[in-house]
Amino acid sequence: MYVRGDIAAMNLGIAGKTAIVSAASRGIGKAVAIGLAKEGVNMAICARNEAELLKTSHEIESSCSVKILPIVADLVKGSDVKFLVQETVDRFGWVDILVTNAGGPPTGPSLSFSDQDWEYAMMLTLLSTVRLCREVIPIMKGQHWGRIINMVSVAAKQPLEGMILSNSIRPAVIGLAKTLSQEVAADNITVNSICPGWILTDRLVSIVKKKAESHNKPYESVLTDLASGIPIKRCGTPEEVANLAIFLASEKASYITGATIQVDGGLTKGLL
Repeated sequence: MYVRGDIAAMNLGIAGKTAIVSAASRGIGKAVAIGLAKEGVNMAICARNEAELLKTSHEIESSCSVKILPIVADLVKGSDVKFLVQETVDRFGWVDILVTNAGGPPTGPSLSFSDQDWEYAMMLTLLSTVRLCREVIPIMKGQHWGRIINMVSVAAKQPLEGMILSNSIRPAVIGLAKTLSQEVAADNITVNSICPGWILTDRLVSIVKKKAESHNKPYESVLTDLASGIPIKRCGTPEEVANLAIFLASEKASYITGATIQVDGGLTKGLL
């Protein structure tokens, strides 16, 4: 039985599969990695912070009977993406599941961002996903099975205040995923996107602190105001996002592809 803040095994028939989960040392990426491990999935996890990455790897291996390959990588660098995928194949022989995930670009007034800010946001948010998909899809085609899950944001469906970089670039990831889903469906590869809303991660804490400071208000007051705009009246947890990702990675979701699903407590107001 599911308890908020925890992930229980769902027995989805993916034990023995191999996954790559990026930005997995904390937050949503870590929750996804833990959930897949509980399903018996071996995986490579990557992050830029080696200490946090190794800590997460040890935590997962000590609690689940799976093999974890921690790889220090910066997804902005194409060479790091290639290294990540090649090391995974060298260790496990193949890649069945890819979960693309990366920290979001900075927030702020729209006109405050330079060309360099835009270029970095493009590389972090869009080009990293392009490169990861380009590396793993030929492998998945060779085995006639694959699951690609892209972590995006509700900003792809409903622009958020002060987040022009996300509002502009996240929709491109949706377009990429939708196009790829059409091209690889015959190879038994599904491509889906998840749009988290306000999830209690370090990134959200940073955003709320920044807003609290700029408005000279207490952190808790700003967080309460944020939650009040969500129909469920609370922020979500990384585990609540991870549960959907784990399902989409399974055989149970074999007829779901090209979908963009928000996990946002009802925050998104649009019909689609």
